[in-house]
Amino acid sequence: MSLVSTGVAVAALVVVTAVIVFSLRLEKPWLQPWAVVRAGVQLGLLSLILAGVISSPVWVGVFLLAMVLAASWTVFTRLRLARTTLPFVVALVAVASALPVVLVFALGAVDFTPRYVLAFGGIVVGNVMTVSTLMGRLLADQLLSGRDQVEGWLALGATPRRAAQGVSRSAASSALVPSTDQTRTTGIVTLPGAFVGAVFGGASPLASAQFQLVVLAGILAAGALAIALMTWRFGAPRTLPLEPTPLR
Repeated sequence: MSLVSTGVAVAALVVVTAVIVFSLRLEKPWLQPWAVVRAGVQLGLLSLILAGVISSPVWVGVFLLAMVLAASWTVFTRLRLARTTLPFVVALVAVASALPVVLVFALGAVDFTPRYVLAFGGIVVGNVMTVSTLMGRLLADQLLSGRDQVEGWLALGATPRRAAQGVSRSAASSALVPSTDQTRTTGIVTLPGAFVGAVFGGASPLASAQFQLVVLAGILAAGALAIALMTWRFGAPRTLPLEPTPLR
């Protein structure tokens, strides 16, 4: 695959995306084309950085910390959370990502090398970011649409957490759907990146499948931890929104 052909193919796909989103008049239609451009720049820098990082445990740790901070900032800004919640978001991403990673390597499911720590950790952090953002948006929307239900429970004497339990569960269930479907359809509908990358890297199909299965299980565990922490922090609202409002 040449650099020129890659650039041409990516440019063509960006044009297709831009035409569609602008034609549909979606909110912030420039976001999708810009995301591809930004990804290209970031991947180029990543390729240069990893050449000197991937064999060093210290630098892998630094790189994973940078990933956690970047993912936390993305969740924080996407959900437009109050400034005081930023430390919680960082802790959420770090804890939800770290526990599955530590468990996998402690049990010896994957070789404890800087290369695998970076690969597995990076995948898990990215998915925690996605699940947390989705959970936050769904919870904010459902606290608004389910206001009457929550108020009914409050009128019966329920605590704020108990009153919002129904909408919190609904938001959490929906937030896990993409990860669950990805896991359920692996090998039938999709060929996951970790599996394909391992095969192309020279690993046997069986070893690649084992690694992919661990990755998928880790993603689900990390996502479950993320929504549990989001529910704990935002699932007992002090006030109910009258209009679309960020979580507080």
